[in-house]
Amino acid sequence: MGALDGRVAIVTGAGRGLGRAEALELARQGASVVVNDVGASLEGADTSEQPADEVVKEIEALGGKAAAHFGDVSDFAQAGELIRFAVETFGDLHILVNNAGILRDRMIFNMSEEEFDAVIRVHLKGHFCTMRHATELWRERAKSGDQVYGRIVNTSSEAFLFGSPGQPNYAAAKAGITALTLATAQSMWKYGVTANAICPRALTRMTEPMGLDPAMFAPENVAPLVAWLGSPEAARVSGQVFVVYGGIVNVIGSPPVDRSFTTEGQWSVEEIDKQLAPFYDERKPVQDGFAMPFSQ
Repeated sequence: MGALDGRVAIVTGAGRGLGRAEALELARQGASVVVNDVGASLEGADTSEQPADEVVKEIEALGGKAAAHFGDVSDFAQAGELIRFAVETFGDLHILVNNAGILRDRMIFNMSEEEFDAVIRVHLKGHFCTMRHATELWRERAKSGDQVYGRIVNTSSEAFLFGSPGQPNYAAAKAGITALTLATAQSMWKYGVTANAICPRALTRMTEPMGLDPAMFAPENVAPLVAWLGSPEAARVSGQVFVVYGGIVNVIGSPPVDRSFTTEGQWSVEEIDKQLAPFYDERKPVQDGFAMPFSQ
């Protein structure tokens, strides 16, 4: 008996890397899996490869059920067709794992409009499109009196926290995905749907140049958390952001107020300078793309 027996899951960007590991783990836990992947290169270019088919074969070799889907999740109509495909193929939809993404890395002063739009489209809009159609399905079922089992797991990144300097488009997309996840968690809770985001540290096509330890940062180290978030045991877990890698799962809390400054009456430029300048004199400036919070 697996934790996801009888459940139906969609994993986008599941032909390789993290998505593949997640699809395989969901299948091992008993879910029927729709493996979605357009087969594009890391830069988003069309290729003749269809890695989704290979992942389906791997799942079937394990004794699981899977089907490949090649639609572009950043296309609103194709994302809707993906949701319908899951229901028509396996009879229902319970788990949506959004993972698809591309990179167009460049410094902000060199980035083209197309490079910005492409990353925002695949990452942020790609998450929105599938979520839009899935949440509509679950809400309509809830309103008709059905008991809904809905789980959304979105893929963000610590780039949204640290402001990755060569990835302003990627960092912005991941920040948007986090906000989209939290807003969805708030609006869908009453319908029986949870929404959470993971910030994985994993060795994939996107992170190969970083020289990560293949054991510590194996995508397979991330997949069990995704499976758990899709399980009945995580029914009370929603609106959460996790950093996961190796044997570590960190739960990210809401940003606290670091320091509060007050004045009597209306602020003046002089009074702001009097209070804030000494505070920032004790801090390091932005260095190597990271804002260091304290001098120590």
